[in-house]
Amino acid sequence: MLSRTADNLFWIARYIERAETAARLLEVGARIALLPSAAGYRNEWDSLLSASGTAYAFSQKYGTAVQRNLESWFFFDRDNPSSVASCITNARENGRIVRTALTTLVWDALNTAFQELKALERTPRSELELSVLTDWTIRHAALIRGAIDATLLRNDGWDFLNLGFYLERADNTARLMDVKYYVLLPKVEFVGSGIDNYQWSTLLRAMSAHRAFHWAYGGEVTSAKIAHFLILNTQCPRSLTTCVEEMTTHLDRLARGYQRKTAAQEKARAMLTELSSQSVDAIFDEGLHEYLTRFIGEISKLGSVVHDCYLNGDVR
Repeated sequence: MLSRTADNLFWIARYIERAETAARLLEVGARIALLPSAAGYRNEWDSLLSASGTAYAFSQKYGTAVQRNLESWFFFDRDNPSSVASCITNARENGRIVRTALTTLVWDALNTAFQELKALERTPRSELELSVLTDWTIRHAALIRGAIDATLLRNDGWDFLNLGFYLERADNTARLMDVKYYVLLPKVEFVGSGIDNYQWSTLLRAMSAHRAFHWAYGGEVTSAKIAHFLILNTQCPRSLTTCVEEMTTHLDRLARGYQRKTAAQEKARAMLTELSSQSVDAIFDEGLHEYLTRFIGEISKLGSVVHDCYLNGDVR
């Protein structure tokens, strides 16, 4: 497969996953905004901007972080490269470029999302509730992913799509956890309090993982259980371990298909080995925020290695 085609497929997946995360960030903020503020409590919308890495660009355009502005920024604003509108548009454009590498159902799912997005952009904002926007995004992301899983050949193109999905999902899961634990929780003494437990439950609901969590653990929602579920539990489809494990699988498939291993397999395997040897106690000893920040850096490095090995025409 041409590296340019592989790059387009890789970014289709990343953009779809990123659009879904933007919607989930909005849902987290809206739910937590319903909670009465505590002394010293940070603005939840400022927190989401910090976690998304777009705080400076937002402040330059909008100034104050209020819900109405955040809805525009995370959903409609083309100046934000991570907004739902930007991501859906870019995913559809990448799909148009590699149309012959996609099945009719995959292209139809991408194109339908794009056409419906344009209709949403023409609708008066007063008629669009936040829940409608977030549900729409999550539903179309699921439809696109379902069409990919149900109709594409299990060839190298499928591997590059899945690499994009799981790389982006790992980064986004870590960022969503960091929003909750480090940025939203105002003081360490609030750990284990009603505020703490409410925020953890909110995070699970925003990630569509609340019921799965209770199936896996039951009982009280605690930070240790959440950390295990979203970092180490291989049954959780969004956990960091699951994402790295899936990336390792697809990189190994590429190595077998191309009959050549690269630095990408080595990097993914090293990350998986570290995750497999981790414990919740060790993560909290390091500091959850510090651990998540380090993981985000490592997953970014893995993305760069994948690009250098497969997506720039210079296989190493």
